[in-house]
Amino acid sequence: MGRRRTLIFWLIGVLAYAAAVFQRQTLGVSGLDAAERFGLGAAGLSVLGMLQLLVYAAMQIPVGILVDRFGSKRMLLTGALIMASGQLLFAVSTGPAGAIAARVLVGCGDAMTFISVIRMINLYFPAHRNPLMVQVTGLLGALGGIAAAVPLITALHRYGWTPTFLGAAGLSALALVVVLVALREGRPDPGREPRGVRAAWAEPGTRLGMWTHAATQSSGAAFLLLWGYPFLVTDQGLGPQAAGGLITALTVLSLAYNPLFGWVAGRFPTHRSRMVLLIVGSTAVSWTVVLLWPGPAPAWVLIAHMVVLAANGPGSVIGFDYARTFNPAERIGVAAGIVNGGGFLVTVTLLGLIGVGLDLHGDFRLALAAQYPIWGLAAWQVLRYRTRTGIRTRLAEAPA
Repeated sequence: MGRRRTLIFWLIGVLAYAAAVFQRQTLGVSGLDAAERFGLGAAGLSVLGMLQLLVYAAMQIPVGILVDRFGSKRMLLTGALIMASGQLLFAVSTGPAGAIAARVLVGCGDAMTFISVIRMINLYFPAHRNPLMVQVTGLLGALGGIAAAVPLITALHRYGWTPTFLGAAGLSALALVVVLVALREGRPDPGREPRGVRAAWAEPGTRLGMWTHAATQSSGAAFLLLWGYPFLVTDQGLGPQAAGGLITALTVLSLAYNPLFGWVAGRFPTHRSRMVLLIVGSTAVSWTVVLLWPGPAPAWVLIAHMVVLAANGPGSVIGFDYARTFNPAERIGVAAGIVNGGGFLVTVTLLGLIGVGLDLHGDFRLALAAQYPIWGLAAWQVLRYRTRTGIRTRLAEAPA
């Protein structure tokens, strides 16, 4: 394909991804309204978030296999259709059963989107541009997260639950139409069968990518997807608009990190793990300051906290660069699925631990301390697989 067509098709994929990010984060900013509508406590609300992410994580490897076999366009279309159905159900449901089914559908459709776009980038762009293009994809996709903050909160308070989520369903329907009409993709080569999950998992670089994703993503994702808004309103005493504004600021700030991290990862690939450990360490320090602050933290502390948390999402994308670096093109989808699925399983675990903690003692700060053992485990695994990957690379490069 020519450069112009490549960019157009990539932008169509980005549009589908931005719509998926919007759908993913709608529960996080509507959590208090959802708890009231469906009669849920903290544990019940966490179950909704956990199920959505658990389905998302569980679908990653199957989706990776399917996208390697059938191509990105079919998976993007299927994902948009399933997400629109999920939000339609969420709009009209009034009980927990309907809410659970709706979030399962949203998680399933969301799972089909990012990996499909990652595969397009790996096939359409040269290797040295991949880290930057993946980060720019994350940057533009984050616009969906911005739309899921203050605009969604405003719509909920102005128009009510059902019209707001019918509009959310319409956004995925629009993405489906655009992908169907405008995206063109050649059929995968039937003579080049995708390689299996076992080969991707056996590669230490794949597991390094998975733990990179988990180490950097879990805290920021748990904050954005479910617990950030309730924490800011309940524990920090902010109003709905102020809390939504901080969440929007976090998403906007992450846009600055995307191209920076992409450039550094492409220019200095041997320093990627150092970037990961720096992000994890700074996140832990920032949370320690906020959680130990006597009473509600002042505005400047919360703003600084958003600056630090904003690095989590862009940092997690480095995991996909490891998957690309250490795997051949025919198993990129499977490797990316392992990276994404493993990282989100850790996020699901964190969401559940926070919810259980809140139901047990009702203290947000104590519940959020569940992040510390997760950071410790993930950082240790990054160091472990960095060593294994380095040894394997040196052996491969040694003369016979």
